[in-house]
Amino acid sequence: MVAVDESEESMYALSWSITNLISDTNNNSKLMLLYVKPPSAVYSLDSAGYIFSNEAIEALEEYSAKLAKSVMKRAEAICRNFDATNINIEKVVGTGEAKNVICNAAKKLEADTLVMGSHGYGFFK
Repeated sequence: MVAVDESEESMYALSWSITNLISDTNNNSKLMLLYVKPPSAVYSLDSAGYIFSNEAIEALEEYSAKLAKSVMKRAEAICRNFDATNINIEKVVGTGEAKNVICNAAKKLEADTLVMGSHGYGFFK
């Protein structure tokens, strides 16, 4: 499982995974791409505590869906660049706090390896 987002670091993690973890000879390789959208509740309030209108929330959710689609297309392009035809790619888009969604997905799907890029925040976010 590779957790991807719009960062260069996550795309590098995907490239690294294909190069270092997936065998050319194993035709049963499965790669799960996981993208996590923030929950819509994050969008309901602005920094001053005002509630956004339904139209604004819908626009933000539409943007979030387009961003998820864009990230997955970019990840798929990386897989194609590696000519990863022997890899069964599964795409999953989750919603929630990334750390929780990623951990729950890895456990639920019994991923044997979880790879993700570093965002550079240091030890604590």
